[in-house]
Amino acid sequence: MQPTVQPDLAAVLRTGPFHLALRTAIAARGLALQRVQERLARRGVRVGVTSLSYWQQGRRRPERPESLRAVAALEAVLDLPEHSLTRLLGPIRAPAGPTGPASLPYRDLIRPTSAVDGLIEAIAGPPDSGLHTVVHIERIRIDARRRLARRDSQHALRAHRDGVDRYLAIHQGDPGADPGRVVLRAEENCRPGRIRRDPAAGLLVAELLLDRRLRAGETHLLGYGFDDAPTATPSCEYVRGFNAGAGQYVLQITFDPAALPVRCHRFAVRTPGEPPYETEELTLDGHHGVHLVATGLPPGLLGIGWAWD
Repeated sequence: MQPTVQPDLAAVLRTGPFHLALRTAIAARGLALQRVQERLARRGVRVGVTSLSYWQQGRRRPERPESLRAVAALEAVLDLPEHSLTRLLGPIRAPAGPTGPASLPYRDLIRPTSAVDGLIEAIAGPPDSGLHTVVHIERIRIDARRRLARRDSQHALRAHRDGVDRYLAIHQGDPGADPGRVVLRAEENCRPGRIRRDPAAGLLVAELLLDRRLRAGETHLLGYGFDDAPTATPSCEYVRGFNAGAGQYVLQITFDPAALPVRCHRFAVRTPGEPPYETEELTLDGHHGVHLVATGLPPGLLGIGWAWD
């Protein structure tokens, strides 16, 4: 059973940053740093009070293997859900080196696997794109007929190898959607390349060509989007897959005022079809929308779902 976490603490554990989440967790448990150190020592973990103080102030971040083990032990000492602190360390736990961060193949994130494999092979896309997400802000619009109508992305990417000059954008509509009617918009710092579609899977894979070849460590900002081909059935969720994790992801779903859902929730899933390992109810704001902010995401899927009745 996952530990029960106070709402304010749960919020900061979800959004970070790490130092604020650690400080809030220690305060919520009413422990002095000396007591935290003693409880860690009982678990065989040695860390100084000064280090704990610096961590919770944001003056230093745990980076060495022994420090990362201490952070995992802190989750138990502070009665926090497993990985709730370590995930906020994000890129520090998996720094971008010559081979890039840990990643999943696209086939582990999209169904049917044969469709995505075939499209990526047809577009000659490498298994490792050479890019990972630094920040991704995504906006989804649901129209008055309860259908996904538009998707807009502002995407900051970092290259983890030399020579990267394109990004693969993947779009899968709701069941029954016709990808032949989906319009790609390459709006900022990119232009459209090859586009491949699988009508049976409702899947589209498109190249976004950059204006230069990136060197390892360089960043690039893209602005792009899709105008969807709505289906006859209402949309009920939007899911984003991260094959190499992400530093930060922001997802906003905006509903037409004439068609508002009765419930919304965020969820996280490791692979398609699995039960979510994280869920939380969301409340519509005054602009008829809901959003999530996530930091230090591991590879997997994150999304927002909603119910109409």
